[in-house]
Amino acid sequence: MKNLLFLSAVAFFAFLSCRNDELGLQKIDQIIQLYIDSAGQDMLNNNIKGGYTNIRMNDVNGLTDTAPVTFGSKKNADTVSYIEYVAGARRIRIDSSANSKTYESRIALLMTKKVSSTKSVIISDTMRIQYHWTPDLFQVSRIWYNNQLKFTKVGDELNIVKVSK
Repeated sequence: MKNLLFLSAVAFFAFLSCRNDELGLQKIDQIIQLYIDSAGQDMLNNNIKGGYTNIRMNDVNGLTDTAPVTFGSKKNADTVSYIEYVAGARRIRIDSSANSKTYESRIALLMTKKVSSTKSVIISDTMRIQYHWTPDLFQVSRIWYNNQLKFTKVGDELNIVKVSK
């Protein structure tokens, strides 16, 4: 009797695991590509004179004063440099209803720029990211850079932010 009960339970759970549950999957779209230029110069290319030589990102809403955020430095097909940010900054819920929530992250960017052979300056910028959540979708919805709206999500486009300084 115990074996029959055990086999019935195994068969039941096997049946549940084989059912098609695509309706329960949530699409996630949160990768951001950040480009920064100045007078047409790729500021994220540290091999170009005047480009940023050191970039750090810190979570403004982090649990401590120093909460580094992970990012990648990449180049597109045209060899233009960009910062790829996937996740890591703390998201604060700023609005919600039963089936829709809005979250926000704030990231401080600290970038070192060499102005002469002996002098460097640190540029301090801020990026604010809003995310929209529904049971079916979690995505970037808007991005501000230094309090200027630079990106609003439209359809399935990539989350590309272009900043000119």
